[in-house]
Amino acid sequence: MNDKQSIQSYQDLKVWQEAMNLAEECYRVTKQFPKEETYGMVSQIRRDSVSIPANIAEGYGRRTRGEYIQFLYIAQGSLKELETHLLLSIRVKLTVVEDVNSVLNQCQLTGKILLGLIRSLESRG
Repeated sequence: MNDKQSIQSYQDLKVWQEAMNLAEECYRVTKQFPKEETYGMVSQIRRDSVSIPANIAEGYGRRTRGEYIQFLYIAQGSLKELETHLLLSIRVKLTVVEDVNSVLNQCQLTGKILLGLIRSLESRG
């Protein structure tokens, strides 16, 4: 799919698709966390991960480019929050690095695409 040609909705955006993959991966990984963390770190990681594609979608639906960019920055903030919670989960031994490496890699990929979209939109200003 050519990015410029066939963007009909936020669902066609590569960044939204990768953010959805990230959220899905977070749900999968947190199933392995201790049960006593269900309302702690598991809930936080899942909220962070869902917030990323949700804010991309919400921004896409806004009236102005400025509003869109603002929501993309919120998504970027949620991404950094997610990375922090994942890294802390390793530090406090809720998981091991091998179990979250793929998620951290997906965070990097999503972050690069997100930053590229933000820069592209800002350069049109």
